[in-house]
Amino acid sequence: MPKQTTRKGKTIDEVWSGTWVADRLGVGLHDCEAGPRPGPRLSPRLTELLGLALRRNPKRAHLLVSQVLGKHVPQSPRTVYAAGYGLGTRVRALLGEDGAAAAVVLGYAETATGLGHCVADGLGTAPYLHSTRRPVPGVATAGGFEEAHSHATSHLLLPEDPVLLAGDGPLVLVDDEFSTGNTVLNTIRDLHSRHPRSHYVVVALVDMRSPADRDRLTAFAAELGARVDLIALASGTVSLPDGVLAKGQALVEEYEAAAAGTAETAAGPAEPAAGTAARAQAPQPEPSPVVRVDLNWPARLPDGGRHGFTPAHRKRLDAALPDLAAQLTAALGTEPGRVLVLGNEELMYAPLRLAKALEEAGPAREVRFSTTTRSPVLAVDDPGYAIRTRLVFPAHDAPADGPGDRYAYNVARPSDGAGFDTVVAVVDSAGDTPELHTGLLAALAPHTGRLVLAVVPSYVPPLASLASLASIPSRTSDHRQEPIMTEPLRGPAFSSYAPEDVGWLLQDLSGVQLEAPTEEREEAIQAGGAHYAESLPVEYQPSPQYQELYRSALAASAARVARAVGTVTETVLAERSPSPVLVSLARAGTPVGVLMRRWARARHGLDLPHYAVSIVRGRGIDANALRWLAAHHDPADVVFVDGWTGKGAITRELKEALREFPGFDPEIVVLADPGSCVPTYGTREDFLIPSACLNSTVSGLISRTVLRSDLVGPADFHGAKFYRELAGADVSVEFVDAVAAHFDDVADAVDEEVKELLAADRTPTWEGWAAVERISEEYGIHDVNLVKPGVGETTRVLLRRVPWKILAQRGAGADLDHVRLLAEQRGVPVEEVDGLPYTCVGLIHPRFTRGATGADGKAVASK
Repeated sequence: MPKQTTRKGKTIDEVWSGTWVADRLGVGLHDCEAGPRPGPRLSPRLTELLGLALRRNPKRAHLLVSQVLGKHVPQSPRTVYAAGYGLGTRVRALLGEDGAAAAVVLGYAETATGLGHCVADGLGTAPYLHSTRRPVPGVATAGGFEEAHSHATSHLLLPEDPVLLAGDGPLVLVDDEFSTGNTVLNTIRDLHSRHPRSHYVVVALVDMRSPADRDRLTAFAAELGARVDLIALASGTVSLPDGVLAKGQALVEEYEAAAAGTAETAAGPAEPAAGTAARAQAPQPEPSPVVRVDLNWPARLPDGGRHGFTPAHRKRLDAALPDLAAQLTAALGTEPGRVLVLGNEELMYAPLRLAKALEEAGPAREVRFSTTTRSPVLAVDDPGYAIRTRLVFPAHDAPADGPGDRYAYNVARPSDGAGFDTVVAVVDSAGDTPELHTGLLAALAPHTGRLVLAVVPSYVPPLASLASLASIPSRTSDHRQEPIMTEPLRGPAFSSYAPEDVGWLLQDLSGVQLEAPTEEREEAIQAGGAHYAESLPVEYQPSPQYQELYRSALAASAARVARAVGTVTETVLAERSPSPVLVSLARAGTPVGVLMRRWARARHGLDLPHYAVSIVRGRGIDANALRWLAAHHDPADVVFVDGWTGKGAITRELKEALREFPGFDPEIVVLADPGSCVPTYGTREDFLIPSACLNSTVSGLISRTVLRSDLVGPADFHGAKFYRELAGADVSVEFVDAVAAHFDDVADAVDEEVKELLAADRTPTWEGWAAVERISEEYGIHDVNLVKPGVGETTRVLLRRVPWKILAQRGAGADLDHVRLLAEQRGVPVEEVDGLPYTCVGLIHPRFTRGATGADGKAVASK
């Protein structure tokens, strides 16, 4: 096919993308060779790096459009990465090994966030931070500054590590262009007043300062008493004739008015004018359906440098990229054609690395990379203009500066060029909102044959969510806040389980003091001044004798537990869903969820998702966790899992909570259902499940869940602690392995039992609840919440409440050995009784309840 030509006879590829502006406004770019003369040219020409466009901005009419930044112009990701990485190697050569080892790299939002990352990569040993326009409650501001010529001026510095910018080593500041130098001066002035240092290095793709601006920076450095070096790919100046600002604004108004009229004629008055020729073309094909990919992003790996990105983070990302690229490759299909990977505003580096991995893997004919932006730029469909097409869509991530338009440039096909067969839109989970689908994705869909949405989990420092979130703008019309869609916590950073075993939809409160003496907690709870979920008991540390009892119990009952695991899992697969999403109720349900997942994998080759969520008696299930689940999975596939039923309080709590969340099945499944509260179970026998013997040390070292208003805001997950210090006593994985070792042995028995269960009437009788009411009345407790039936609940009473007495089924054997030992250690009497539907029942001491009486009818002294 012959190349298309302009009216001047040049091919489109030969036309500089600045001629349109230069011809009309007289704007000129003038090279200033940075290398020695004479000799070969050492830097690219400005016209190779920059095009020109116009924007509606009262401070500056023209826009220098980089060809290698990956922002406005789709470019090969290898080219984009190489530009920044090469600058980083030059910085390393300038600083030397010692200076590079002490350096910190700082990039500017939004345009240079990815470039700064690449410079840090080239430098090799430096941590990276970029400024942000997205406030994050709970993260202290380490600085801020203004960008005088920008459309959105306020920059925040929010490092997770408060001392990141406090050192005295070289500070490397990275921006896409160095024009007046005002932004850099503002930054250095702010940071130098806090933490003075002797050396600053400014890095940019192009240095476009005037002689006066160069002199001003030199004088500023002398005033500080610091050295300031500058490294750029190319340097030069921009010549602007008199009146260029007014002429530029007039051109923008003229062409936007014309584009608005064209778009209205083509699409009707309801379509917003975008100044893009793409909307005036012939009717587009039907919009493409969205293929969603939830990337298997490494747990707790930041999605970028908003809160800091270290060399260790970089190594983790490097190691994960092949698998991440494989996920995207699978989503692209067999013939992806020409692919665009489109990042989102500040989220540049992660999409760039994904795009580069795709390009190097070679699944597509061609891969290009760019990102969306806040910057409003005129689009003119002319080969001599840098911004050929423009898509407009509303912001979708609840920005701090309020709603507004966002833009994607050169994505829609120009009149004389190629479009993209596939677009991969990469967003972080904070931007994964309904507005994303009605905005950006809806704008992209008509312009590509295949649309893929890849979601990277938004990184929020663990303690950030402890701050009040009252200042976050609501995204709903009735002023209810939607959750910050953070990703699940996973081991080994949170819990001792393998990362694939369970994802915890919780926030990490490990740094918060939450434990209180047991009797103080009980007094506050029974007096009505506190809820049990507002504090934690001190973790019980088992004696050597008790640990030996646990090991004996595990050896005796592992096969029995394995059979119950197989029975409940096979029943779920047969009746609930062929591909269930297991959601265990933290924390007693979590070992059961891990075991069910292992059974499904061992017996059927299924890799079932498994998450743990918090449910609190009297407060309900974590609504934000449910919203997260609904956003990432079909609610109909979600199966809630717990360890056992006592009197069925949590069963009732779950059903009540799910009334507000249609689509989820409210029927919980359990390993043991001695109270006959649920229709799906592994057994209805009340026997010792060894995981009930211990607390966190058999549940991934995770505490009970916490719900307290000063710690859990309206957009937070409930909280929990990770007891890393108890790793030496942890048996969580040992327990799971011991039970799973019996799967093959019990498989035949499970098959027979499931056949019988599927044909049986399993309607709950709630006989356990009736027994609890009877016991409560008989023992004068008058509060059923103080009666804890079943081996598991009785054990919990002895471990973390103030027990009054234990009722044991007459003749109960080894299943109660550990209960008898705990009762002896705590001085609690064990009464053998007849007619219990449970093996045992634990009674919490009612001495803190006004008017309580004991078994003999006498008043119990209150404390």
